[in-house]
Amino acid sequence: MTLTATYQSQLLNIQESPKFKRLPNGSREAAPFPGYTVITPPWEEETNNSAFYTNMQQLQKELLMQLDPGLMVPIPPDSFHLTLADLIWENAYRDATAENPQFETQLLKSIQASFDKSVSISQETSLANGGNPIGWQLLGLMVMPRAIGVCLAPKDEQAYNRISQLRRCIYQNSDLIALGIEQQYHFTAHITLGYFGDIPQELDSDRISNILSELGGQALELEGSVLSIRQAQLRKFDDMMRFYRKPEWPVLEF
Repeated sequence: MTLTATYQSQLLNIQESPKFKRLPNGSREAAPFPGYTVITPPWEEETNNSAFYTNMQQLQKELLMQLDPGLMVPIPPDSFHLTLADLIWENAYRDATAENPQFETQLLKSIQASFDKSVSISQETSLANGGNPIGWQLLGLMVMPRAIGVCLAPKDEQAYNRISQLRRCIYQNSDLIALGIEQQYHFTAHITLGYFGDIPQELDSDRISNILSELGGQALELEGSVLSIRQAQLRKFDDMMRFYRKPEWPVLEF
């Protein structure tokens, strides 16, 4: 996923992201893209991963400096996070909330039930780690069809099992399925740094691939290359700029 040759093939298929719309003056602003998700706390509310996210912010700056102008639309570093489970978004979200006035109330209850089940299973199977955080290791930069981010891998089997189990508890919850939450079993752990904007007709994929390989390699050499996951939180978003929650919304403590 982080090899130069892989970057080159992936760059052939990148597309402009609909999550940011182009304005008449050439700049871009976030387009409406509402929904709910389960994520780690965004950087603005995270106190335990400052070195990791500072490195991500610097990586984002380097990408903006070295990539073609306008190619990557950055997201605010304050909103950097790891998505643990996609839930519902855009048209599916709009349809569900329009058809069911109690959607949010039912979603909160169902997510809390999934969190509780995950905690219970961990205690029964000795997966609970006594309040110690789960570590996910930076692997390098990754190219997605409409975005650039960093990919992560679990530091150990327990880190993998805890997240996999949480996702199963969410996606196998029949109440969530009834609310329109689609099962998403494939999981590529990543943190998005920006979305694709203006894509040149003659994109120099060789140059960009080398940039991605070099910057990703440099990031791996820095201290703070491990993300410590202490919480999973239900969050709402109106676009890709901010992910927010109310104090009483479900939280899972690892």
